[in-house]
Amino acid sequence: MRLSVVASLLSLVALVGLVGCSGSQKIAPTGPKDAYEKGMAEYQEEDYDRAIRYFRSVFNYGRGNEWAPEAQLQLAIAQRQKNKHLVAANEFQRFTQLYRNHTKVPLAEFEQAKSYYLRSPEYQLDQTDTRKAIDLFQLFIDRHPEHSRVPEAREMVNELRAKLAHKQYDAARLYERREMWRAATESYRRVFDQYPETPWADNALLGALRSYVRYADRSVRDKQAERYQKALDQYAQLRQLFPESALLERAEPLQAEAQRKLERVREREQSQSIAQEGPSR
Repeated sequence: MRLSVVASLLSLVALVGLVGCSGSQKIAPTGPKDAYEKGMAEYQEEDYDRAIRYFRSVFNYGRGNEWAPEAQLQLAIAQRQKNKHLVAANEFQRFTQLYRNHTKVPLAEFEQAKSYYLRSPEYQLDQTDTRKAIDLFQLFIDRHPEHSRVPEAREMVNELRAKLAHKQYDAARLYERREMWRAATESYRRVFDQYPETPWADNALLGALRSYVRYADRSVRDKQAERYQKALDQYAQLRQLFPESALLERAEPLQAEAQRKLERVREREQSQSIAQEGPSR
């Protein structure tokens, strides 16, 4: 009885061992070409882990072998397929460092930037990766202005810059809601000054107009004229640069209010000036 139990246990252990061995399937390519081709085959089958193992095995035959550059690129792409975008970015960068004279260096630079683009989060979150992507895309565009991927790179830069503008605009709105008028005016202006080509530019000018009017309302008398005038400057810029903007309809009452209050302040200042000159005569 005991012998039969022991035999059964040994058979079970052997079976588990066989299953484990068949699952691991050691990678043993016959050379760099074989390793690369098997890696591509696994990649096509969407087995990215095994593809990565094959691509890495190409380097066992030296980083300078014929198949190593393509293996390095495919390794980075496979990491991206696993949503490991930071790892992919590092692998693309490694390609540019190891194979500086290779014809695909511009492509690797573009893909490195795109890896950070894919890591860029919603606008409310930290935008470190967004800024990194913009910097790398701009470097790619400057170095390779005739490359076929430049239009795509520009589109992604515009998208990322709009995200940064949105984040800055929300910060300005928060200052405005808290009635922190100076901070609001400065933040709205920063949106326009830094991101004038984004969809948030006309919104920023309207916000600056609105905030300057309220800032002037709450300012000491000596500063009111200056700040109402700045409100009018925002309106003038909005009308000049965005003559078709739907926001002009909302801006016009604010412009009229600022103009009316500015005239009242100037009349008051003129009256005070006349009153001060009277006794001296």
